[in-house]
Amino acid sequence: MSLKSIFIAGMLVWLPLTITIWVLWQLLAVFDGIFRAMVSALSTVAPSLAPALDKLVNIPGVGVVLVLAAIFLTGLAVANMVGQWWLARWDGLMARIPLVKTIYSSVKQVSDTLFSSSGNAFRKALLVQYPHQGAWTIAFMTGTPGGEVAEHLQGDHVSVYVPTTPNPTSGFFLMLPRSEVIELQMSVDTALKYIISMGVVVPGGPSNPQVH
Repeated sequence: MSLKSIFIAGMLVWLPLTITIWVLWQLLAVFDGIFRAMVSALSTVAPSLAPALDKLVNIPGVGVVLVLAAIFLTGLAVANMVGQWWLARWDGLMARIPLVKTIYSSVKQVSDTLFSSSGNAFRKALLVQYPHQGAWTIAFMTGTPGGEVAEHLQGDHVSVYVPTTPNPTSGFFLMLPRSEVIELQMSVDTALKYIISMGVVVPGGPSNPQVH
């Protein structure tokens, strides 16, 4: 076995692990940032709690645990009629604040569409021609055009998100004729693996590359 093959074999072991750790580290940083913002707000409202809160901030991992616990408890609180009533009041309050209402309502609509069990966003993987005729790529259906936009489109169209490779969190939003998209049988998770791997992990095919 050549030195090149040995190096590639080692890289195939460490690269997935390194990227996984990096992604998890980024998520931890996000949760830690949320926790620090919450601590700062509480310290402002209740200065007497500031010393105790500062000690919590310096304990590794506490921020992640408390933020996840807060999210879980919030989910329990709004999973009933009383919680839904308070949530509606909160949404109404946010909708009356200038500038905030634009950002909040947009993010809420997107999150409700993506994470709601009744939503259709990212439920179907598609094959579309992009960026030009004859070039095909994987995309995801996010819905159908509506409002003024739909009035200017002739025929039946679908809203499509075309992710970039290997980072699917950025991409392009397109509105294409339904007749020009092909619905795939593969799951969204399988399609994401195909995109992130830049076509190396073939759906239904071998996923372990051979080292020569």
